Amino acid sequence: MKDIIVAIDGNAATGKSTQSKKIALYLNYQYIDSGAMYRAVTLYAIRNKILPSNLNQINSMLSKIKINFKFLNGKNKTFLNGEDVEKLIRSKDVANKVSSYAKIKIIREFLISKQREFGINKRIVMEGRDIGTVVFPKAECKFFFKSDVNISANRRYKEIIKSGSQTKFEDVLSEVSKRDITDKKRAHSPLKKAKDSIEVDVSNKSISQIFEYLIEIILRKIK
Repeated sequence: MKDIIVAIDGNAATGKSTQSKKIALYLNYQYIDSGAMYRAVTLYAIRNKILPSNLNQINSMLSKIKINFKFLNGKNKTFLNGEDVEKLIRSKDVANKVSSYAKIKIIREFLISKQREFGINKRIVMEGRDIGTVVFPKAECKFFFKSDVNISANRRYKEIIKSGSQTKFEDVLSEVSKRDITDKKRAHSPLKKAKDSIEVDVSNKSISQIFEYLIEIILRKIK
């Protein structure tokens, strides 16, 4: 079997993380959540009161940021300068501000470079918004997830409630819709399907149905 890179892109709350984790575990590959990297940068900026408009401060802060991932006790963890920030980067404050930082060119260039380092030896499953188009345009296996926005919002709403937080479905729907619009319209690395990416409509499919479909395609690429 040959080593490959699996790239999974798509709209917000379409189950990219769930499927990427399952695939990585099945193949014994490393799972990389590119979105977590943007969230970690956003968290650092919030903590240091650096606004998206202050490009000089943003440029200076990037040299002070180190992000890595670890699989501990059956869970994927994101580390920012040695600190486990997995829960912190999932906060509502970070979620509401991440798009403002993620669209900044110098931040995207910085993180794209870091993301490519993870793929030097291949054997990774990376999910995000521009993995198959910008980060790894030559990835051997690419997927693009799409879903009805109401179904996506309901999926995200259930995740938030399950985590113990409180929110309204209408607020989640608005957030998911705005995130997709922002990602598609940003000037640098916009969200779009790569020409050679396989489109997967996850709207009315179970997690197991989607996984079985994906892994069958991936195994054909590996063999």
